[in-house]
Amino acid sequence: MSHQPGATATHPVLRVPPAAPADAVAHFRASLAFHTDVSDVAAALHTGGDPGFVLLDSRSAESWDQGHIPGAVHLPTALVAERAPHLLDPAVPVVTYCWGPGCNGAARAALALARLGYQVKEMLGGFEYWAREGFGYETREGEGRRAADPLTAPADAGRCGC
Repeated sequence: MSHQPGATATHPVLRVPPAAPADAVAHFRASLAFHTDVSDVAAALHTGGDPGFVLLDSRSAESWDQGHIPGAVHLPTALVAERAPHLLDPAVPVVTYCWGPGCNGAARAALALARLGYQVKEMLGGFEYWAREGFGYETREGEGRRAADPLTAPADAGRCGC
């Protein structure tokens, strides 16, 4: 469906008009300052060198044992204020994750870290999308990996091309 210049939009998508381009630039720049995604984190961790950030799993001990991203630091959200100064270097950015899109534990952990003066981003999708995209993980019993979910995993081995 093409949009005719000057036509009034009555369908739900444009019921509220898009933001002005300058406002959109500010919004999306800010969003990218606060969020990263599973594919970008995986690419950074798989380079073999220092990724330039610490990955922090903010879930419970039981969830950590069930599965976590290799190399992540375990620090439950409720313990961030107490333990972060002993575990994390304030000069190194932190990327937080929790279970998945239906959980705000990573956002709460990021808020607690920011209040302590850390630079922080949240990994969108959390552990759920890490596993769904077919990346390896560790459990209490050892290593694991699931077949990539074709609805979530990029076709190009972890790079969506965007």
